[in-house]
Amino acid sequence: MAGSHAPRVRWFNQPPGLAILFLTQMWEIFSYYGMRTLLVYYMTKQLLFGQQHASMVYGIYVATFYFTPIIGGAISDRWLGRKRAVIIGAAIMSVGHFLMASESLLYFALAAIALGNGLFLPSLPSQIDDLYAKDDPRRGSAYNFYYVGINVGGLLAPLVCGTLGELYGWHWGFGAAGAGMLLGLLIYTLGARWLPPERPKPRDIAPAARMPRDAMRRRVLALLAIGLCVMVFRGAYEQSGNTIALWADVGLDRAAGSFTIPMTWFQALNPLLVIFLTPLLVMRWTRQASAGREPSPARKMAMGAFTVAAAFVMLAWVDASAGGRAHWAWLAGFFLLFTLGELFILPIGLGLFARLAPAGHAATTIAAWYFASFGGNLLAGALGTLWSAMGHASFFGVMALVAAAAGALLRLLDPAVVRAEANAPTAHPSVFRND
Repeated sequence: MAGSHAPRVRWFNQPPGLAILFLTQMWEIFSYYGMRTLLVYYMTKQLLFGQQHASMVYGIYVATFYFTPIIGGAISDRWLGRKRAVIIGAAIMSVGHFLMASESLLYFALAAIALGNGLFLPSLPSQIDDLYAKDDPRRGSAYNFYYVGINVGGLLAPLVCGTLGELYGWHWGFGAAGAGMLLGLLIYTLGARWLPPERPKPRDIAPAARMPRDAMRRRVLALLAIGLCVMVFRGAYEQSGNTIALWADVGLDRAAGSFTIPMTWFQALNPLLVIFLTPLLVMRWTRQASAGREPSPARKMAMGAFTVAAAFVMLAWVDASAGGRAHWAWLAGFFLLFTLGELFILPIGLGLFARLAPAGHAATTIAAWYFASFGGNLLAGALGTLWSAMGHASFFGVMALVAAAAGALLRLLDPAVVRAEANAPTAHPSVFRND
């Protein structure tokens, strides 16, 4: 079994393979968010795209970024295997990031990044579950650690790529994003011995180990419904990199004494808050679980959507009251509420999809989770075109309604999700432990 002879070391009391996946994903997110932080500004300020055109390009690109994993996940599960899919995908994405240095190759660069991501994105996190036995008490916190890694990359991205792009030239920022992607590929390749072996292909699983048809149908329907709710939620959530970024430029007083805060720095608040808030929430949920009072996954996700709705309500009130220039502290407060809500919904949903993945379809099931981001980003791009057609306060009010609608639907789905989890298998055909 691959990795079985590696030294038995621990990383924050977790298998060392989690550190490899954590760091690989961290640098991939650094490259993705580094480029995304600059994209709207680059199109409107350098390429002189109109706001509505830039919003649609942004929405279509980010949506495609989350659509290609559906195809890539199936290729990974059936033919390539997860390790080769990660390596090939990361290499293609690196090429795409460096192509961003040429203005004439913008659309080719975006297409390369999205295509490479199709192989990379579902194949990396689908390896996490195989690092643990099903009864390992550390398994529940694995996705919280992983999500922190995602947000460390998201924190560094606007500070490094955003600062380079805004102050020294857009292409410097895009180049830094490409370098981050190459570093992630190097870490993954050198750390291969710590990673779990490939799962059996669907055709290699014995009929007796396959899930009964009725149980499979209930699980697929529950995941489909959750995914649709998350799709609606992301219509509001993804405004953080689009219209919220524009508001930071035109509707915010960014002066802090004699210093003007760069607009890209506000994009670092969300991942910074994830890093600080995650351990607090994990401790709270651990205490609730010990007392038998921990909310179910769908209830947590509903709470998250309602919290994000409250953040947009606050922003609508602030913009309506500020007379055109709100103090930057209000945007910081928005990101505090926004991030708290995010932590109740996104890592919880990712872990839910991973736990309920049928044998032989791990990458495809994770890809289905990201497919919700595809639809959500298309919706976010379309909703973003309303920014120029209505007042900013009204726009934020509409986003609050979108997030609240997702929360209400998630709350209604709670019984079905609880039943699906109760029918989850207690053993996995491929369990790898290296700790």
